Amino acid sequence: MKLSFFIAGRYLLSKGKKNFVNFISAISVLAVAIITAAIIVVFNGIGSILHTLNNSFDPEIKIEAMKGKSFHATESMLKSIGEVPGVKVVTQVIEDYVYIRYRDANQIVTMKGVSVNFIDQERLPKESIIDGELKLVKNGIPYALVGVGIRNTLSIATNDAMYALQVYYIKNTKSLDPSQMYTRKSILPGGVFSIMQTFDDNFIIVPIDFAQDLLEYGDKRTSIEIKITDTSVALSAQAQLQKVLGKDFKVLNQEEQHQDLYRLLKMEKLFIFLSLSILLAIGSINIFFSLMMLALDKKKDISVLTAMGANDKLIRNIFIVEGALIASIGTFIGLLFGGLLCWVQIRFGMISMGMETSVTQGYPVKIVWTDFLLTLVVVSVITFLISLRPASLAVKTASIRHL
Repeated sequence: MKLSFFIAGRYLLSKGKKNFVNFISAISVLAVAIITAAIIVVFNGIGSILHTLNNSFDPEIKIEAMKGKSFHATESMLKSIGEVPGVKVVTQVIEDYVYIRYRDANQIVTMKGVSVNFIDQERLPKESIIDGELKLVKNGIPYALVGVGIRNTLSIATNDAMYALQVYYIKNTKSLDPSQMYTRKSILPGGVFSIMQTFDDNFIIVPIDFAQDLLEYGDKRTSIEIKITDTSVALSAQAQLQKVLGKDFKVLNQEEQHQDLYRLLKMEKLFIFLSLSILLAIGSINIFFSLMMLALDKKKDISVLTAMGANDKLIRNIFIVEGALIASIGTFIGLLFGGLLCWVQIRFGMISMGMETSVTQGYPVKIVWTDFLLTLVVVSVITFLISLRPASLAVKTASIRHL
């Protein structure tokens, strides 16, 4: 094998008169490098930023009813949940669509009624509050936290206590009396948050007592959201909670809360990788032509090696190693350049998304070391398959010359 590497290396660095083969090899290296860099750069950014944005607002663990919209949250149930090892904060939630009015403007939004300890979950950091205060209750007065999109649509002023949000809930009733078709309550806007457009345009957060009275829910809840003590105990806490609650409840981690979205992202990632792998295979055709031309150009060298006792295995290995060297150089350059581009983008945000309303100004990238390994494996397999035919031609040439 050392002899194969030595001869293949000499062929690769040859400066003979017939340098067209070297030119084709250089193009092969460049093609592999560009496509490899593309795989590293475009592979994980969008999925990573969606994980980050969703996880900033979603609970670490969420409990929902297996059937139906709501369930009864009894004291014994809440106590059992709180006693599970790893559970730090237990927040009760009532969530439903409501109709809100502010002065002369109106909108249908998702109202999220939460226990006051929702703030202790730290899912709305202070930097996400762009107007007003992070508060749900102050001096016994309930306040609403509204998304910035809703604030802009309704022209809400958090510093004007003269005007409150009028919140209406349409009841599922067959009564013909209009006054029995809905309930209404008023609440002052206390703060405006900005996280992600999906949340900013659709959510208001209110104290659970307010939501409970408006929806007439009693002890019913739509979900229970849990903050755990440490991410290292997330799986064990989830399993223990499922065991405590039984089969009538779903205990979901952050990824399971958006299962369809993340499944779609995984499929997209797979198709991107397959597409780039096909491009890599097409780019590697240059390696095939380079090796074929090299096999024809080195007929005399092959004859000399055969006369000196080289067997078919050595001749075949020389050309397989030659293809591997071309691909390895291209892959190394591509991985290095792709990693450098990712670092520069993460550090300086050189490439913009081109939209002022985007959740991030710079194009999102992420360095995942398993992508480097996977790329190496794919390049190795493609190169080996492409090198087989030129290697066989070289062996056939050697056999003919030997005869």
